[in-house]
Amino acid sequence: MTEKKEILSADADLEQKAQAMLEEKEADSRMRTYNGPMGKLIVGMLCLWTVFQLYFTTIGSISAINLRAFHCIFLLVFTFLLFPTYKKEKRIRTMPPLWDILCIVLSVGTFGYLIMNYTQIAAMGGRVSDMELAIAAVALLLVFEAARRASGNLMILALIFLAYNWFGEYLPGLLGHNGFTLKRVLITQFWGTQGVLGTGIGVSATYIFMFVVFGAFLKHSGFSDFINDFSLTLVGQTSGGPAKVAVVASALLGMINGSAIANVATTGTITIPLMKRTGYKKDFAGAVEAVASTGGQFCPPIMGAVGFVMAEFLSISYTAVMLAAFVPAFLYYLGLLFSVHFEAKRLGLSGLSKENIPEAAKVLKTQGHLVIPLVTLLGMMFVGYTPLFSAVVSIFATVAASWLRKETRMGMDKIIAATVEGARSAISVGVCCVVIGVIIGTVTLSSIGLNMGYLILSFVENNNIYLTGLLVMIMSTILGMGVPGVAAYVIVQAVAVPVLIESGTLPITAHLFCLIYACLSNITPPVAMSAYVAAGIAGSDQTKTGIWAVRLGLIGFIIPFFFLDNPVLLIGVDKAAAMSQTAWAIFTASLGTIALVAALEGWVIKSAGILERCLLAIACPLLLHTGTMTDAVGFDCLAVVLVYQLMRKDKGTAEPSLM
Repeated sequence: MTEKKEILSADADLEQKAQAMLEEKEADSRMRTYNGPMGKLIVGMLCLWTVFQLYFTTIGSISAINLRAFHCIFLLVFTFLLFPTYKKEKRIRTMPPLWDILCIVLSVGTFGYLIMNYTQIAAMGGRVSDMELAIAAVALLLVFEAARRASGNLMILALIFLAYNWFGEYLPGLLGHNGFTLKRVLITQFWGTQGVLGTGIGVSATYIFMFVVFGAFLKHSGFSDFINDFSLTLVGQTSGGPAKVAVVASALLGMINGSAIANVATTGTITIPLMKRTGYKKDFAGAVEAVASTGGQFCPPIMGAVGFVMAEFLSISYTAVMLAAFVPAFLYYLGLLFSVHFEAKRLGLSGLSKENIPEAAKVLKTQGHLVIPLVTLLGMMFVGYTPLFSAVVSIFATVAASWLRKETRMGMDKIIAATVEGARSAISVGVCCVVIGVIIGTVTLSSIGLNMGYLILSFVENNNIYLTGLLVMIMSTILGMGVPGVAAYVIVQAVAVPVLIESGTLPITAHLFCLIYACLSNITPPVAMSAYVAAGIAGSDQTKTGIWAVRLGLIGFIIPFFFLDNPVLLIGVDKAAAMSQTAWAIFTASLGTIALVAALEGWVIKSAGILERCLLAIACPLLLHTGTMTDAVGFDCLAVVLVYQLMRKDKGTAEPSLM
């Protein structure tokens, strides 16, 4: 088998192992399969759901609350149909269990009642009867049961927040409140617009669903193969080429599907074995894939749909969000690329042979048309169309573009497969967003977000923004553990973002700060789910792979602190900064990133000694920080290391040492 084939196809045993790891860590992979008429009925229902969403998020007319309620019905119905009640349940069935049929009937009944009566209840000032309170209680129980199946850890977090509504009155100081009655909690959580039908489900019913379906259509059009081939042409022949292919391909695919864990399980079965065969250690290979897949969630232009959600929360254009996120994502992947490059140089690894690298001209000729949907999406948003409308048009553009060549043509079978896969993929994230409504509803009702902000600020002397940022970083990382990227962001923007804004940080800076750490929780032990799935594929130790992942992604943990109170690194955020100033800051930050990686890897042009690595480590923060004096000292440190390495003789000869 050639190296080319090794990249494009995976060993069957490894794929099964990856699937097992994915099922262990992500509920999406544990869905039931139905035989016979029930299977066909579910396919039809998933297609109907997609058509419903496409119509009412574009040209159809429906109130926001009704759209969210219908979306909840679809989410709950499909959760009880497809997600097993317990992990070891029989997955292949002809009919759902009676318990799930009862849950489906209750889901349709409770949210259907809300759709028919919400306007009347709202006109009465939110007064509800005892029966309507009972309906709210049943609906909440159904939401928690669905979340237990589809999200697990997030359900426990939401349950803690729900309990806080009653037990918070027993807590001292700012964390406490006066207590709320069951009636008030149920009205807020179900009959109001701050609970399960609030921001979370609103995001799921619009941006998340559309972009998940768009990603499924891109996948079935052959876009994934194009990304692999294109990555090979870019970096395949360079030192450590397979690892660089993993970085580029996982970044591009990760920003579309928005799930770091799923991305590791799919691309990792191809890239990790090839990195190991090339000569990388298995711990390192697994960590590279985990770090590359995780960064896609905050990488423009798609950002796993998070960017569109952020734009909605901030009431600014998506273009502004995308530009602001560009530099942090660029530095993150720059650091990762140089990590694998320096590691390859240190180990003496080469790239793939030329005969196993596809010709760039041929790749662009045969598959380049598959980029048309992305160009369509970005072009429409730049000229002023909404992200939702642009996404819908881009879905149709994907089908149209696939017909430009026979090899990629999407027939009706592929269109249905993409529709079904997209809708199925949206279920678990959607359920997460529904149960997040319980968290947001509690935050709104109890003001715990503001109180937590005051509590944190009360511990910070003189409003120290960096200490505040450290505490918010810990909070965002914990809240984001084990939660899909978009869902993690929705949580942290409700709880952690207000703390930074209260301390004087610009809103978009605060949102990006919390988003990055929520995403990086995927590679942060002890719940480093992306790293653990990658370790399973690589056959490596989970703890070692997690530590390597933190090391390889270290620049991602550092960068947010440098734009926290000086957003010159965020394009378009600092209105007082000239473009030349921003460009210079990006240049010096890039050198600082490379310096950090070189210090960690112990390699620049040649192997680096202890003193050289110390100078590189000192240069990193100096160059990341924006300032004439710090830049000058940082450049001096780099110059000393480079000059010494250029003058130093090869090993085996007498030479001075900086060690």
